[in-house]
Amino acid sequence: MTSPVLAPVLEPDLLGASAPVRQRSIDRFAMAHDASHYLLVPDVVVTPADDGAVARVFAAARAAGRSVTFRSGGTSLSGQGVTGDVLVDTRSAFRRIVVGEHGRSVRVQPGATVRQTNVRLARHGRRLGPDPASEIACTIGGVIANNSSGMACGITENSYRTVTGLRIVLPSGTVLETSAPDAAARLRELEPGLHDGLLDLRRRLLADEESAATVRRLFSMKNTMGYGLNALLDFDDPARILEHLVIGSEGTLAFVAEAEFATVPVLPAVATGLLVFEDLHDATAALPALVAAGLATIELMDAASLRVAQRAADAPAAIAGLDVVEHAALLVEVHAGDADALAVARSAVAPVFAALPLAVEPALTTDADERAALWHVRKGLYTAVAGARPSGTTALLEDIVVPVERLLATCERLIELFDEHGYEDSVIFGHAKDGNIHFLLNERFEDPVLLARYERFTNDLVELVLAQGGSLKAEHGTGRIMAPFVRRQYGDVLYGMMLEVKQLFDPEGLLNPGVVLSDDPGSYLRDLKLVPTVEAEVDRCVECGYCEPTCPSKDLTLTPRQRIALRRDLQAAEAAGDHDLVAEIAADYDYDGVQTCAVDGMCAVACPVDINTGDLVRRLRAEQRNPLLAAGWSVAAKTWGPVTRAGGVALDAAKALPTPLVRAATTVGRAVLGADTVPHYDGSLPGGGTARPKPGGDPATADAVFFAACIGTMFGPEAGADGRPVGATTAFLRLAERAGVALVVPEHSGSLCCGTPWKSKGFLDGYRSMTERVLPALLAASDGGRLPIVCDAASCTEGLETMQAIAAAASADEPRLRFVDATTFVRERVLDRLTVVQRVGSVAVHRTCSTTALGANGDLLAIAAAAAAEVYEPVDWGCCAYAGDRGLLHPELTASATAAEAAEITAREFDDHVSANRTCEIGMTTATGRSYRHVLELLEAVTRPARPQ
Repeated sequence: MTSPVLAPVLEPDLLGASAPVRQRSIDRFAMAHDASHYLLVPDVVVTPADDGAVARVFAAARAAGRSVTFRSGGTSLSGQGVTGDVLVDTRSAFRRIVVGEHGRSVRVQPGATVRQTNVRLARHGRRLGPDPASEIACTIGGVIANNSSGMACGITENSYRTVTGLRIVLPSGTVLETSAPDAAARLRELEPGLHDGLLDLRRRLLADEESAATVRRLFSMKNTMGYGLNALLDFDDPARILEHLVIGSEGTLAFVAEAEFATVPVLPAVATGLLVFEDLHDATAALPALVAAGLATIELMDAASLRVAQRAADAPAAIAGLDVVEHAALLVEVHAGDADALAVARSAVAPVFAALPLAVEPALTTDADERAALWHVRKGLYTAVAGARPSGTTALLEDIVVPVERLLATCERLIELFDEHGYEDSVIFGHAKDGNIHFLLNERFEDPVLLARYERFTNDLVELVLAQGGSLKAEHGTGRIMAPFVRRQYGDVLYGMMLEVKQLFDPEGLLNPGVVLSDDPGSYLRDLKLVPTVEAEVDRCVECGYCEPTCPSKDLTLTPRQRIALRRDLQAAEAAGDHDLVAEIAADYDYDGVQTCAVDGMCAVACPVDINTGDLVRRLRAEQRNPLLAAGWSVAAKTWGPVTRAGGVALDAAKALPTPLVRAATTVGRAVLGADTVPHYDGSLPGGGTARPKPGGDPATADAVFFAACIGTMFGPEAGADGRPVGATTAFLRLAERAGVALVVPEHSGSLCCGTPWKSKGFLDGYRSMTERVLPALLAASDGGRLPIVCDAASCTEGLETMQAIAAAASADEPRLRFVDATTFVRERVLDRLTVVQRVGSVAVHRTCSTTALGANGDLLAIAAAAAAEVYEPVDWGCCAYAGDRGLLHPELTASATAAEAAEITAREFDDHVSANRTCEIGMTTATGRSYRHVLELLEAVTRPARPQ
């Protein structure tokens, strides 16, 4: 449905097919939310496919008297990516990454994430210079727009220092390659006013010694406040001045269609340690010596941070038993090119540590688990504080920078401000060697009294930072939150130059008004996001967007953040009495939000506050379930053995019939009974599988219990490179026999299931019925839980773990069973006992969402490496979204989720293709046209004894 009020926003004829327009309410509200505490709902969302389409969007918006704001990853914290006008989605189409020779450079479009780029560079031992903590989700467009830095890059490896060229679309529509040899000449020819104006600004700033000194001082620190006037001092080429003014301009000057970076080397040898001091004074006093020692990372945590960190289950020994009073800590790292160089570096810093007044004996560790625990102290602060905030409050993560020698006074006064304004449980942490600290506080903006408190606090904060000679923004961008204070930080002269910069680039004010510069002193207090309490499963969500790149439905319908945010929007619309809006969003939400969610749990892996949006979707499905279907699935739970065999027989029958005939029958069924009831059939589906192994074995002498997944009964195996279809169940049994591993098969195993089909669909009665039969049967087979229970489908292994966790939550007396995926069991207990007869040349590996959640990806790859000379893991890997039968019900979901990985796989030839879950294998087979099978089938083939001649 399209709101008639919004129809004339842009003239479609001016845009063309390469810039589709979305005006459904569900699309507009979904794109309204980012990680900031601002909320503006766009009138229209446009998704241009190339820079020419962007230029046409500019022309159409200008003709309509509209403004344009760019939105990519949505991780920005200062309100620079939201608008009530035309929102341009630059994430969906601009994703190309081209790595230069030896990885020393890379050209990237704005929709690619930092992590996606670094994965490709890692093969060359290189990475991007900017290293923001949000690298899993933040895009190159945002990194350039905000001049992002991070843990280690400081001001020497940020975008300003490492970008070597930009492809820019100016508001006029002019496209400029700033690294082209004739860039300055083209700028003078196409945009003479801009060309001459930039040179005039440079001349005037150089002539004003006091203003030039202010610019040099403020940009000698991390500083993302206002426009980067340092570009006028650092460059004399107008194309380079333009390029570096655009960096950090937050989409207010131009659109960056592509960027070229000079990359930096990855130093793979790393040692991490936690230096604990009696107080902040000692910690900050130690900074000069630590910086001089060449430490790559120095992260500060105040006493409140340490108290929060102590609550974690994996709190390091250095702080776990510490009675924190006024203590502070510095998380430090040493980076080196190899182990020998690291040993030298560690020896060099040892005497520096020894001279410090530490409260706890220091230690640097290279152990991966210990290092992860130390970083969890630092990175877990956001999780702990934001996730535990009262429902209905907004988490504000802010940052400032001051000269390092003034860090102590700034932190002490900031703590006083927390107390004076009543902000409890606020923590201070950040990049100490840069004088850049972050602080986290919770606020409730719908209360006028609390909003006034926030205003007073902000004014006090501004006074504090500027009095210390600092900048009000170091990394997070000026945005809306600090735009009214830019003049106060820089003074009238430099602020006037910034206004001139905006006028030169964007004389009509087309791009992102209200961001970076604002003469309205109260603008930062408007359009604040309210966070109504909606559902317990997701109320912790801070709308950061970390979940989005991993979501299988991100390019088809909604992401986890959007599913959650829309629930909040529905609640707000209901409270406001806007029943038309509620009805419109709700009508589209069923398909976009519920039916096309793969409930794969990948969002939980990425989420900093541990939310699995699938829990919300499963509950919604349970509330919306069809009573007749629910009753049918309850019956199926009690007769699961015959049901699975019948499913296999049906597939065999379908395989024997002409595909068009079967497809036509399912099409009719879907039209009559619904697409969420009747699966879609096409010729890529396999025939039926085989019955599960018969019960047997002695628990007293067995090594493990084998729980064969029922999907092997329903779906038959693929033939591998040797032409022999085996199946995961048979492969595992053969491998166990060759390795001398004794197994027990549970009684009635043919009628048991991990319960995922019921749980994912919301059929909870059937799920409970299956749980009541599965867990006792496995308890008996495992000798009271002594033996591990091995399953040959990763999703079912995860399903069994979930089943036990739910049962344990309901009853403290529930016995504990150990579930192990077959890939892990074979790597740990079987692989070393096998003899590989002849490895295949190359194998492509599709890891699954379940092997990721189980921590079994390493096992999957290790088995593949034992069976093949080359193991290829796609850089564009993602969950296939087959999700049991979701790929059968909504094949468009799997097609969208697998598109990038399929393109990568089909670009070359492999001898075999493997995964660790039958339905995922079907999904990838359908997507690529290549036969995928379980990695154990490949291992069984290459360890199969040679037949006697």
